[in-house]
Amino acid sequence: MAARSAALDKLAAWPYAVQTIGVDGLHFHDLRHTGNMIAAESGAGLKDLMARMGHDNVRAAMIYQHAVRGADRAITVAIDKHLSGHERVTAGGEEDPPGALAPVG
Repeated sequence: MAARSAALDKLAAWPYAVQTIGVDGLHFHDLRHTGNMIAAESGAGLKDLMARMGHDNVRAAMIYQHAVRGADRAITVAIDKHLSGHERVTAGGEEDPPGALAPVG
């Protein structure tokens, strides 16, 4: 996996991008994890999650579905707050958006 990581570092300037946004330790795979969590929160079924993730068994999809079960409302409110803050920032209304990307694990 180190070879793929080194290739990404060169092609996408990943370390520079991570440093620029101020989230030391953020890995590219963290973005995949975030996307899968949001997809699971949307109510996507197992087959849809599996297709999105590129998996042929249900184990990984079940992990994401289990993680969001019972927390739908709280997650939705948190995402809405984050996105609303981002809209204010991009419109020039505020310098520091609420919420931030954070590495997992």
